[in-house]
Amino acid sequence: MNDNFRKVKARENWLKIYDELGSVTKASLRLGVARSTLYRWIKRFKEQGRGGLSDKSRRPNNLANQKVDYSIEKIILDCRKNRNWGPDRIVSYLLHKKRIHLSSMTIWRILKKHQVKPVIKQRKKSDYKRYSREIPGDRVQMDVTKLAPKVYQFTAIDDCTRMKYLHIYPNKRADSTVDFLGRVLDYLPFPVQRVQTDWGTEFFNYKFQEELHEHFIKFRPIKPRSPHLNGKVERTQQTDKVEFWNFIDTKDNTLNLNDLAEEWIEFYNHKRPHLSLKGKSPWQKYRELEKLIPIQPEVIQAFWDSEEEIKPRNAVWVYHSKYYKK
Repeated sequence: MNDNFRKVKARENWLKIYDELGSVTKASLRLGVARSTLYRWIKRFKEQGRGGLSDKSRRPNNLANQKVDYSIEKIILDCRKNRNWGPDRIVSYLLHKKRIHLSSMTIWRILKKHQVKPVIKQRKKSDYKRYSREIPGDRVQMDVTKLAPKVYQFTAIDDCTRMKYLHIYPNKRADSTVDFLGRVLDYLPFPVQRVQTDWGTEFFNYKFQEELHEHFIKFRPIKPRSPHLNGKVERTQQTDKVEFWNFIDTKDNTLNLNDLAEEWIEFYNHKRPHLSLKGKSPWQKYRELEKLIPIQPEVIQAFWDSEEEIKPRNAVWVYHSKYYKK
């Protein structure tokens, strides 16, 4: 028995008692309802019969401040049809590219209205556990991805806040890596304690390690053939390709890709909601944890206490060195 059926049944009983007593005042006192309420249901029963005893819809006749018109609905439906995006990714696209701010629930209602089938993704079962550092700057993951010939994206993302920085270089040599490190340290609003990379020669070389030592940063390469250990930077590079570079011709030499990337970085860090951060932006996460961040002298002291050494690029070091586990 649903709620509306119970309400109709109760109102029928009210009308029976009214018929028995012949007085609205006496019936309302016995039933414990207001006289105006009883008058209203008597009137509706006389005009509409038993159907009038059901609750009326509270939806307004005209939605004067409706956010979504047909053109926006078409964009949303095209995103689902052509790119197979879910509501959260469509929200990010509308905000970044169209300057349209809609909630995920609004997108979901539009898709449901047009009877669009949900996105089905087959995920492999994984035994890997998600981890996250508790202090901003405790560990920054770095990686490189190729976008086009002579177009390499260097990416750094903070393990805790997901705040990131990226820059485009024509190669992935050690000089580019050293330059990128300087840009990352200038951009991030907190000191970096550790840098985590894979075993690519652009990172695992003496020049880059010496530069890290100059800034009192510990070098933490992951185990060989274990990209999942650098999962956050791998994932954010995929996001860059889908939500940003997908709309830009990276082979066009007339474009300044780094200027375009700066706009994307600003949006990503300050406006884009992150599911891993429960809908917050990296900047909001950083402001929440700002008081926990150590000052630079404390970072320097921790670096000296760890007795960091330049690491040789060989497999023996990985399995026997104490530094890998820190």
